[in-house]
Amino acid sequence: MALADIVTTRVKEISLEQSRILIDVLIFLAAAIIVLPIFHRFKISPILGYMAAGILIGPSAFALIEDNDGAHALAEFGVVFLLFMIGLELSVERLRSIGARTFLLGLLQVVITSLIIGYIAYSFGLSPAASAIIGGGLALSSTAFVMKYLAETGDRATGFGLIVFAVLLVQDLAVVPFLILVPLLAEQDASFIDAFGTAALRGGVALVFVIIVGRFALKPLYQMIASARSSELFVSATLLVVLGTGWIMSLAGLSMTLGAFLAGLLLSGTQYRHQIEADIRPFRGLLLGLFFMIIGMSMDLRLIFDQWLLVLSLLLALMLGKTLVTAILSRMMGNSTSRSIRVGLALSQGGEFGFVMFGAALALDLIDGQLVNILLATIALSMFITPSMFYLGRVISARIKATKPVEKSDSIDLTNIEQISNHVLIAGFGRVGQTVARVLSDAAIPYIALDKDNVRVSNCRKKGMNVFYGDADQLKILQAAGAECAKVAVITLDAETVACRVVATLRDNYSELPIFVRASDRKHSANLEKAGATAMVFEAAEASLQLGSIVLASLDVSNDDIVGFINDYREDDYARLEEIIVGSSG
Repeated sequence: MALADIVTTRVKEISLEQSRILIDVLIFLAAAIIVLPIFHRFKISPILGYMAAGILIGPSAFALIEDNDGAHALAEFGVVFLLFMIGLELSVERLRSIGARTFLLGLLQVVITSLIIGYIAYSFGLSPAASAIIGGGLALSSTAFVMKYLAETGDRATGFGLIVFAVLLVQDLAVVPFLILVPLLAEQDASFIDAFGTAALRGGVALVFVIIVGRFALKPLYQMIASARSSELFVSATLLVVLGTGWIMSLAGLSMTLGAFLAGLLLSGTQYRHQIEADIRPFRGLLLGLFFMIIGMSMDLRLIFDQWLLVLSLLLALMLGKTLVTAILSRMMGNSTSRSIRVGLALSQGGEFGFVMFGAALALDLIDGQLVNILLATIALSMFITPSMFYLGRVISARIKATKPVEKSDSIDLTNIEQISNHVLIAGFGRVGQTVARVLSDAAIPYIALDKDNVRVSNCRKKGMNVFYGDADQLKILQAAGAECAKVAVITLDAETVACRVVATLRDNYSELPIFVRASDRKHSANLEKAGATAMVFEAAEASLQLGSIVLASLDVSNDDIVGFINDYREDDYARLEEIIVGSSG
């Protein structure tokens, strides 16, 4: 009977434990479902929504859930997938697009900001290890927040947006040494210099591992899996790569998150990157949301309210200091004053990686728990203020530009565009040109636009659009706009003869450049083709065909048939449609 009683008691304990875990999961999900729609309605980042949900269910508010080890373990996987996605986005093409000066800007921003913050922390009596971690954690900005607002404001493909994006890429690269540095600092009798040297050595070994494995193992593996055409097998392979690489790195004495980051780098250069990103996003979103909820649960609101003056002081010092450092460095790299100020303000907040570093430092007893709470609150508040920083940057930039009105001249400001390459050159910035620019901006493709309407240029530049005053009919203006390093040229000029001359000039000087032109009619299209246009879009005809396709769809004609009809009219360069239009007018 004694054995039976023991078994019965154990079964009950297991049942209660499973029930508690299930209840905790239900509370997590319910809190997210209740809080996140509210934040979405007010266009506030879901990261802050998850943190708010964690605060509500944590000990600082309703204490609905215990701070258990199971939730922490799941949250750690969220960080693993976050670092994997960051690595996946750091493709060779993106890194090459940064440019030497902008890469130097990002590198100096991370190093100088880390040293300044670390020195201030050390001067207040913190240990060298804690000071180094605080400096690194606060130096990095929020990739998730900043990229979100760049997309919302249409600035992703502007000169300002490209610089911010490049600095964020460099900051993401800086994650690697920081990931290695934190556990090394926790080793007894480890000096900062020794830890940094060891971190650099291990980082180099890790990169060599990435190159070797990525070249000889992963690509053949994914080729074999892709040939099987099984989505389940594809997802399973990705999970195996992410978690397996993390496990191998942990065995080598490095962090699992570093392994996930390197796994992302391994796959970033393959043709399967976009499919992998789509497959892994649900796992990352759910587990990362759990991580930020755990962060919210661990925040001591009473301590933060008691230390509100300290939190506010740290917040102002962080955002003002990072703005000044970044803006000054940007100006030294040759960017205009207005753009440098916008870049500084956009990158002034703390980042989500600060949560990761401070959480790891707390677990390793490198930083006091009360200080971690204050730092987490500072980062969260800085994220919350980010939209205001974007707005302030636009206002200040507009004020500065207002004192230097655009002049009607045949030259354009080379200092504003010299860093852009592999861009789309747009000649003519009326209704069609602006629409093309908006589409390119949404796709994060850089562009430079030219227009001779001084009022239009001024108004569009106030909206953050990358347009300059200049006559595209002059070769030196096209050269100044970077026609030599442009990927594509788009001509949307109204004047037919001018459009033909611009096309001819581009074709004579840049024989390999694809040139796409808006044509008013078939005769204009023929002249453009003779001038060297790659392709023409017959504007009136395209509008008619689109309207016709909508009508056919409303009459339940199949999509395949609609596409076939429309392509029939396009195959002969709209000749059949032109005959119909001419015939109807006669």
